[in-house]
Amino acid sequence: MSTGQESKVLELKALRVEDPFWSPEMDLVRRTVLPYQWRTLHDQVPGAAPSYCVHNFQAAARLTAKRAEAGEDFTPPDSTPRGFEMLPPDPASADPDRFYGYVFQDSDFSKWVEAAAYAIAQRPDPELEARADELIDLVCAAQQPNGYLDTYYILNGLDGAFSNLRDHHELYCFGHLAEGAVAYWQATGKDKLLRAACRFADLIDETFRDDGGCQGYPGHEIAEMALFRLYEATGEERYRDLAQRFLDRRGQRPYYFDAEHGETPAAPKDLRYQYHQAHLPVRKQKEAVGHAVRAMYLYSGMADSARLTGDKAMWTACRTLWKDVTGRKMYVTGGVGSTEAGEAFTFAYDLPNDTAYSETCAAVGLVFFARRMLQMEPKAAYADVMERALYNGVLSGMSADGEKFFYVNPLEVRPDACGKDPRKAHVQARRQPWFGCACCPPNLARLVMSVGQYAWTFGEDTLYAHLYLGGEVKIPASWGTVTVRTESGLPREGNYTVRFTENCPEAFTLAVRIPQWCDENFSVNAGEDAERWKKDGYLYLRKRWQAGETVEFRFDMSVRWIAANSAVWEDAGKICASRGPLVYCLEEADNGPNLHLLRADNMLGDMLVDKQLPEGQKYVEIDAVGIRLFGEQGGSLYDPYVFPKAELFTLRFIPYYLWANREEGEMRVWLTAKERPKIQRDELIDLDAVAERHPKEWGAQ
Repeated sequence: MSTGQESKVLELKALRVEDPFWSPEMDLVRRTVLPYQWRTLHDQVPGAAPSYCVHNFQAAARLTAKRAEAGEDFTPPDSTPRGFEMLPPDPASADPDRFYGYVFQDSDFSKWVEAAAYAIAQRPDPELEARADELIDLVCAAQQPNGYLDTYYILNGLDGAFSNLRDHHELYCFGHLAEGAVAYWQATGKDKLLRAACRFADLIDETFRDDGGCQGYPGHEIAEMALFRLYEATGEERYRDLAQRFLDRRGQRPYYFDAEHGETPAAPKDLRYQYHQAHLPVRKQKEAVGHAVRAMYLYSGMADSARLTGDKAMWTACRTLWKDVTGRKMYVTGGVGSTEAGEAFTFAYDLPNDTAYSETCAAVGLVFFARRMLQMEPKAAYADVMERALYNGVLSGMSADGEKFFYVNPLEVRPDACGKDPRKAHVQARRQPWFGCACCPPNLARLVMSVGQYAWTFGEDTLYAHLYLGGEVKIPASWGTVTVRTESGLPREGNYTVRFTENCPEAFTLAVRIPQWCDENFSVNAGEDAERWKKDGYLYLRKRWQAGETVEFRFDMSVRWIAANSAVWEDAGKICASRGPLVYCLEEADNGPNLHLLRADNMLGDMLVDKQLPEGQKYVEIDAVGIRLFGEQGGSLYDPYVFPKAELFTLRFIPYYLWANREEGEMRVWLTAKERPKIQRDELIDLDAVAERHPKEWGAQ
């Protein structure tokens, strides 16, 4: 199936980000986050949760070498159940030959090396590249002769490989390995890790063949999207076919996971495995359920499938799931997954603020999904969500100094409640230096370092600008290469400029998204001779561009007050502040304690104030006039209601992604609006209408 508007991702070396907002974020990852995470992988950060990632690869490499000397072969899998080791309190006391940590610990390396690859592609860094090569050598030394590469089973018994697809994570770890390997090859030209990933993929392809092979599929998705990426990088069709095989098997009856675990086969109406998105065949799934990160990875793979195989039913399922996620289950910050129970989706419009889970990885996954939907059809609705998740739900996961991280991203925090209420035990008022389950920090790092591949895609003689980043991009055209330079003031200012650096001998199209947040209030200064049209939220400009020609956009960056759908119980009567792509929040550091007593008065205007964090990060702060309630209702727990006293108060909002970078305190995104609708007395109740609906109760009156 083709929409006729498919676009491709630019190669790493065809783009360079030079942006006043994103370049500092990328420099922070390069200078601080990547070295910091490298130390955590080696268990060299005092006070941080131990990783054991490098420890496990070292142990596996030693064992692999011993097996090679002894001439031992790979043992076929059986159904032997395996558990996993608890983390010893001190890495120094760990047995050097044992596996420690979670079964997916290998993936921490793969995400780190992927982020390092993007950093090297942006700016050559011999020291970083040497560190990556050192780790790659170690990882490849652990690989088995037949291509198998997962330290958990290498160290705990190869006879158990692929025997617990539901709960263990070999295919998940493979997926991240393939993603990192492709990125590193594209960035450096070195293919050692790529060859290792391909050897592992070949083993998986043979093991999971249709004819006589294992009929399983991943319990934790990502192998699907990774295999499609491996296919596009290598041209090997068997990787595409393997990804499609995994998708086609998912949710089929009888459930594979039932047989794998000796469960009684599910009855026809028993929809098991919603947590794994394996309850129904993927083309029949219409509602986002289960673990939010797994869901985002699965839907991303489904979108790749629709684009690369032309599967119309798959594309229809992607669009249906997209609408459910973004139209009924997404926080205003772009976070998804509302409950700590299973890190999962619940039901439509269930979006609690103070117990929100909204895992950083889930927001990262939503960005993946959005970009793939954009590749199928350039609709601003996809890019609007991608931007929302990126600037808010993703960036909030990292501190301004790059050394602390959020796993969970709530929209309302009261520090004392986090420590005293077990329902909020997952919520933190402070970012943490690391996690035992450390998926989020490296996931965030790899997305930030590859942000250019989300800002722009290209089609036939067309450049699509989905996000407003400054930099330089080289786009393949039918006659050669088109080079453009872009400049952006976002998210502080609303200017975005595209400059062509060379003549275009034939007509070339520039397609720029008009963001939802500007309410169609924008101006564009371009050559009058350009053919122009609007479609699906993009402005298209087509002509033979001359060297030095510019297109200048200016988007309205007024503060917007947002209200949630009335079906969201937690946000009824509340509003939140936004400006451009950023959602804002209130912090105790600016507004004092008891934020629940503040009321927004959005009719009294707002003003913008330039601010700077101690770490040097600049941002725009919003000052608005609101009301602070004060005075106690009485001395008892419950008393007759008395209208509280109130005073005008300056409400100070900061970007949500910057919260928790100062002293610990309360935070909230939504606050109650002071205004009430004006209702005429005779409009308050229509007795005739009520009597008509309830004749027994009202007919005689």
